Amino acid sequence: MTLQFDLVLLILLAAFAHAAWHALIKASGEPFLTFTMFRAVGFTGGTIGAFFVPLPDAAAWPYLIASAIAHNAYYLLFLFSYRYGDLSLVYPIARGGAPALVVAAAIPFAGEIPGPLGVLGVALISAGIFAIAFARGIPKGADVTAIALAAGTTVSIVAYTLIDGLGARRSGDAFGYAAWLFILESLPFVVFAAATRARAFVVFAGSEWRRGLGGGFMMLLTYSLIIYAFTQGPLAYVSALRETSILFAALIGAITLKESFGWRRIAAALVIVAGIVLLQLGG
Repeated sequence: MTLQFDLVLLILLAAFAHAAWHALIKASGEPFLTFTMFRAVGFTGGTIGAFFVPLPDAAAWPYLIASAIAHNAYYLLFLFSYRYGDLSLVYPIARGGAPALVVAAAIPFAGEIPGPLGVLGVALISAGIFAIAFARGIPKGADVTAIALAAGTTVSIVAYTLIDGLGARRSGDAFGYAAWLFILESLPFVVFAAATRARAFVVFAGSEWRRGLGGGFMMLLTYSLIIYAFTQGPLAYVSALRETSILFAALIGAITLKESFGWRRIAAALVIVAGIVLLQLGG
């Protein structure tokens, strides 16, 4: 149940891109409008891509619809959580619990039973992730609200991970599945923005279009690669490796957003790396 080395590199690339577009949202003055720009790029990219890839098989469409719902719950939860907490707090908590929960859920739903070293690897990755989140000590005040929202985000992450892992495998083509998912999940944000904040969105996009294109492209790249990975490797391992994006988010937060890093997060990063090694050694 190990992952091929080239697949590991693709997932790590997706992890970095994921952390980068989250940082762009956190750094912006208008998280909703910034994210809507990303979704507009996602909708456009998915629509164009749909002409060049096979239509997903009929068995995949219930998964696509369910995934679009789960993804939009995830997007709303993390947008609200960023109102109350730093990127380096919210992001690790939101994504940190997902690998262990996906391991548990993948056994009955996907029939994937990881080996002992694989379980230990996932556990180390999750432990390192939470260590990064709580490196500054026990949160209080507004951080408690951010953590509650981030915990809700974790549930939606586990849901769409399982849905997309199973759906992509039934679709006949991972990139066809990805294209239609981008269309379906982007449409509510685009329609809502057009109906309620059309003028503000046009003005904002006129001045921030570079951010919109960059973040939207990274979003397309991120999840296209992950959906492909779901069809090539175990869901639990792909999920765990994907969450190394937390390490990238902490680094980006420290460098660009001037959020503290410190020796505790360095130690946690080493634990995450050890977990990745165990995933590859143990399977």
